[in-house]
Amino acid sequence: MFPGKINPKKMKQMMKQMGMEMEEIEDVERVVVQTSRGDYVFEDAQVMAITVQGVTTYQVTGEARFEEAAPVIPDEDVALVASQTGASEEAARRTLGETRGDIAEAIMKLSQQ
Repeated sequence: MFPGKINPKKMKQMMKQMGMEMEEIEDVERVVVQTSRGDYVFEDAQVMAITVQGVTTYQVTGEARFEEAAPVIPDEDVALVASQTGASEEAARRTLGETRGDIAEAIMKLSQQ
């Protein structure tokens, strides 16, 4: 953050003078950032809470993995695919899940079987 070697005690004093406080959040096991496309999961992350002029921000450090969100498959789509292909509703739902909800692709896949 700053060039050269700075004494940690002096660094803390300088931060306090600037109105900054930094605190590590202990015993963090998992951090999950949820998005509409899926979740970013940090296992054994290091989390720092940094407060500057009354505003707290969090810094997460660690390796993240991305877990795609499972698509929501409406019952109407399952019924449509099942009726168009003659497949069971269970097979239609499974295939729609594999195709991320793409009806046309699911019908094509089931028709080829």
